[in-house]
Amino acid sequence: MSVPPVLIVQGRPLAAGKPARAGSGAGLPSVGDLVHQAHEDGIDSVLGPGTPADLTRDDLEQVMIYCAERRCEADGAVCVGCRLAAVKDAITTLDDYCQRFGQIHSTTSALTITGGEGEAKCEVPSLDHLARTFIGEEYWFWARRVLRKVRYGLRTTEKLFDPAFAAQMAPAVILMEPQIAENVGMVARAMANFGLDEMRVINPRDGWPSEKARAVASGAAAIVDGAALHATLSSAIGDLNYVVATTARQRDLRKPILTPEEAAQEMRRRIGEGQRCAMLFGRERNGLETPEIAQCDGVVMIPVNAKFASLNLAQAVLLQGYAWLRSGEDATLGRKTAHDRRISSGLHLGHDVPAKHEEIERFFEHIEAELEAGGFFTPPERRHVTVRNLRTMFLRAGLTAQEVRTLRGIVATLTRGRRNSSQSST
Repeated sequence: MSVPPVLIVQGRPLAAGKPARAGSGAGLPSVGDLVHQAHEDGIDSVLGPGTPADLTRDDLEQVMIYCAERRCEADGAVCVGCRLAAVKDAITTLDDYCQRFGQIHSTTSALTITGGEGEAKCEVPSLDHLARTFIGEEYWFWARRVLRKVRYGLRTTEKLFDPAFAAQMAPAVILMEPQIAENVGMVARAMANFGLDEMRVINPRDGWPSEKARAVASGAAAIVDGAALHATLSSAIGDLNYVVATTARQRDLRKPILTPEEAAQEMRRRIGEGQRCAMLFGRERNGLETPEIAQCDGVVMIPVNAKFASLNLAQAVLLQGYAWLRSGEDATLGRKTAHDRRISSGLHLGHDVPAKHEEIERFFEHIEAELEAGGFFTPPERRHVTVRNLRTMFLRAGLTAQEVRTLRGIVATLTRGRRNSSQSST
């Protein structure tokens, strides 16, 4: 009987080839612990010697499969912190959770919740944190994300960007104290859409690095991985020559106000002169403070509904990125693979070419002769007007050489069929 790469005992993984560790699995992290750590800190944090479970890459894949397919339900094994644990304990609301404890104490605010049916005591970082996490995480969903990384690896910026962007500099994107890690990931995705590859993050609330941000980046995790962490705005902009701040609120500052297009043109001009530029975006809750905008060189504002001007963080970056890409000559419409050519707006004929006038003239002679034979031009004195209208109609179509050949084939087929039917009737 072959030994599987990972043996799951009571919801805990045991690496193969370690007979001394067989048994109850005491001292090893739970599957949930491994999923959480691999998701938050990256897969390297749980692989090899020196890590709690000493897993190989194949071992880790089996653990993630176990969790992703929710095999724990059949084994009756539930990990602490998983949403399945809350389901098993019939916890659906925050009240249900609090009822299980005699006392819940917040370590940051010193507030305490009492009156629950249980006798145990619980400490939480804050009541806000409790409200967001009491129900548990969908570890099986996290495991699927980790599994993709184990199997297919990480996407680098070299694979992420079109070669057209390699030779040009682009402005950095600076996020001022972002509050939600997932928003940072969505910003990275918006940046990748428009060729922006440098992210700077100032004092993020949820800490850094963040696997949540990487997961939401949806293929643009390389931008998150390369992001620079700064403690202050002064540190983030210290090496830059020109920084524009984005805001929806009017400020009493003597600074130039630019549209996204004007800001993009100004940054492109400065970058062409060798300067380094950046765009500063504010917090999700209240944007940028006036002193922070005062440290910048210009203010960017967009035309919006005056009564509802707020954008989420990724939307704001998306608008600025779009304006940046449009200001240059390297943009292409839509997706482009290695086998596609760069396209712009307008009519694209592919390998075909517009028809020559002599080809179109022969087509006119052909169709007019057949229409004449079929008695189309009635009354005869209006023939010249009808011919002129027909020629104008076809010329307006801008026919290609292939289209002219196709039309002549249609006319020939129709007339041939008419002649054959008339011959058979006689």
